[in-house]
Amino acid sequence: MNRIVVLLAILAITASSCKVFQKSSGQAESAYTTDTTAPTKVFTVPGSETTTQPTAVAKPEPVADEKPIAIRKEQVSFTSETDQTANAGNTFFVILGSFSQLDNAKNYRTTLIDEGFTPIILHSETGYYRVCVNSYKAETEARGRVAQVRNAFPKYADVWLLIKE
Repeated sequence: MNRIVVLLAILAITASSCKVFQKSSGQAESAYTTDTTAPTKVFTVPGSETTTQPTAVAKPEPVADEKPIAIRKEQVSFTSETDQTANAGNTFFVILGSFSQLDNAKNYRTTLIDEGFTPIILHSETGYYRVCVNSYKAETEARGRVAQVRNAFPKYADVWLLIKE
């Protein structure tokens, strides 16, 4: 019987201390909350009542909704001698695919050839095989090609840039 009385006393103390059972007094709960019922204050600057002619404001041109371009710096090697001689001087590579197995990269390369690309396969220092569709010496040209690929081929919207170190 004593255990039941003690248990009921503990439950009563616990229930009375919970916020769920407490009634709100309508005032701010703590010093850090604000009273939302107070009217907002509006300040005016003296002398601002004079009428002025509105000035023409030039609207900025809308910026195209571009997804940011992912960039990654890696050391890469070419998997083909002919690709190396044609692209060795380039630093920026437009990447459409990345694979851990060379056979998968070769299959993807074949798919891209059927779509009109001229892809090459790079072997990254991370062990991945990167399927590149274009390479450039200048970053602006590479970014332009990324935008072209995104616009012409929405399924390749995740195209990114690899910068050869």
